[in-house]
Amino acid sequence: MVKVITYGTYDLLHYGHIRLLERAKALGDYLIVGVTSDDYDKSRGKINNQQSLMERVAAVKATGLADEIIVEEYEGQKIDDIRRYDIDIFTVGSDWVGKFDYLKEFCKVVYLPRTEGISSSEIRAEKRKLLIGTVGKGTLCKKFIRETEFVNGVEYKPCGKSLEGVDAVYIATHPKYHYEDVKHALEKGKHVICESPIAMTTEQCRELIALAKEKNLVLTDAIKTAYSTAYSRLLVVAKSGRIGDIVSVDSVCTSLSDGAAMPDADLTNKQNSICAWGPTALLPIFQLLGTNCRSKSIVTKLLDEELNFDGFTKIDFVFDQAVASAKIAKAAKAEGELIITGTKGYIYVPAPWWKTDYFEVRFENQTENKRYFYQLDGEGIRYEIVLFAKAIASDQKNSYVSTEISEAICSIVESFNRREYTTL
Repeated sequence: MVKVITYGTYDLLHYGHIRLLERAKALGDYLIVGVTSDDYDKSRGKINNQQSLMERVAAVKATGLADEIIVEEYEGQKIDDIRRYDIDIFTVGSDWVGKFDYLKEFCKVVYLPRTEGISSSEIRAEKRKLLIGTVGKGTLCKKFIRETEFVNGVEYKPCGKSLEGVDAVYIATHPKYHYEDVKHALEKGKHVICESPIAMTTEQCRELIALAKEKNLVLTDAIKTAYSTAYSRLLVVAKSGRIGDIVSVDSVCTSLSDGAAMPDADLTNKQNSICAWGPTALLPIFQLLGTNCRSKSIVTKLLDEELNFDGFTKIDFVFDQAVASAKIAKAAKAEGELIITGTKGYIYVPAPWWKTDYFEVRFENQTENKRYFYQLDGEGIRYEIVLFAKAIASDQKNSYVSTEISEAICSIVESFNRREYTTL
């Protein structure tokens, strides 16, 4: 029996995929099809798949051409699979000619001609071409615009204040303008991804969420950490019971990059610490412990009392079964780590944890410790754009940052703006 193996993503399975599978099947008696996992695709720079792994596996299975389907999860797996399944022929499309010649040491390698004029990339771009504009100036908008180039089916288009000619907008103005900028965009019928907080009060936040729902539009916080693969896996591990019951979450986010710490700094148009770092620091607390705390306390060190500009702030929470703290600063420096404490062990994310690509699960018995690595490209912004586009395309309008968390973040900012804190 001649065994043949081939690999692919098989996103939005089309006639070209089927023709390749038919040709691969004809090379032997038994065809094994490797479908690449989401994480492996991301590590190879393919971040715009429209279907989940299970959907892609089901589509390949439905063709009836695969005798066996496996999942490709890591670099170098092809050699392992060829040995494990005693493969006679490895085959792949002709656009990869020469790329897999190294496998000739283990089996015969055949490059098959592809069906001209058909590709998943073209289908994705045609099906979901999304025009996104930006509102705001500075580094954040420049980064966002640059990252749109890596996402198939999404195109940046300058729109000006009129927002004409775009389907969606990214808002990165000063937080005090977020409410009016978001409301204007929603009233214009545009989907919105806005740097957090999306408003300065809970009431304003709820109003914007209701308006988006009424108009069937996506409104979400642009907290890029929420969209990274490593951070998503961290949440799964923490909630799985691997470290037991969570009893504490400690989150630290600090920076000294914009000169706020300078004695003569002009703070008028700068973001204070609570707005610049608060949403990111609060994210894991609310996602792991919920948004209903029994009590909270805020202690701050102000740089400008009139502007209510904090250089350092610490927020402590008490929940029914756990405690949490968020330490944020633009005029002080600390180790930017995240620690999730459990009854069996703990999760440690080194600085800067908000650019998560690695974390550890640690136990009393160090031999049980485990490290997790996930590639992070573009600081997570390109994943943020991909999932924003997917939310727009889906009927559910799902967001990685729930409306409850958006409201909870705004409520903390509102408490600070009302000066419900103790000063140092």
